[in-house]
Amino acid sequence: MKKIKITLVALLVLGMTAVQAQKIKVTQGDLSFLKGQSEVLLEYDYSEMSVGKFDKEEDYVNKKVAEYNKAEAGRGDKWKDNWEGDREGRYHPKFEELLNNYTKKVNCDFDQTNINAKYTLILKTTFTEPGFNIGIMKKDAMIHVEVKIVETGNKENVLTVITMTNVPGRGMGNDYDSGYRIQESYAKCGKSLGAFLVKKAFK
Repeated sequence: MKKIKITLVALLVLGMTAVQAQKIKVTQGDLSFLKGQSEVLLEYDYSEMSVGKFDKEEDYVNKKVAEYNKAEAGRGDKWKDNWEGDREGRYHPKFEELLNNYTKKVNCDFDQTNINAKYTLILKTTFTEPGFNIGIMKKDAMIHVEVKIVETGNKENVLTVITMTNVPGRGMGNDYDSGYRIQESYAKCGKSLGAFLVKKAFK
C-alpha cells in the first residue's frame, strides 16, 4: 500500500510538471492583422504527425490494429474507425468551443464554415501522446501543434506561425478512453490559444 501511495504521488507531481511545461510562442510574423476581423476560417492538418514512440502515425495505427484484431476479430478495425472519427466527432468541436469562448469576447468567430473569411487558421498537430490509464497508474495525453494563419485566398502566404508544445490532456475520474484524454488536450489547446489571441491580437 505504501508503494502504491508513493507511485500515485510521483505521478501527480509529473502531471503538474507537464502543465507547467506547456509553451506557446509566435515563431514567425505577428498578429496585428487580426484586429478588427469578425470571422476566421478553421482548418486541421494531421499529415505529418508522430504518435508516442512512433515517428509516423501510420506505423502506430497499424501496430494497434494488428494487436487488437489478434485479441478479438474486428476490434482493431473498430479502434481505427474511432481513432480517425474522433477528430471531427470530438477534438475539433472541443477545440472550437474553448477557442471561441475567448474570441467571442472580441466579436471574432473561428469556424470551419467561415469560407468567406479573409484569413484561415490551420491547426497542424505534429505530435500526439495518447497516454494511458490502467487504474493504479496513468499517463496524461499530450499534443504539440503548429498554428499557421494564412490568407484564405492565397494559402501560400503564411502571415503568422505559433507553436504550442506539451499541451496536456487529462480527464476527470475514469478516463480509460484515449479519445477522451486526447479530446481534453484539444480543449486545453483551444483555451490557451483563445486567451493568447485575445491578449496579443485583439487588444
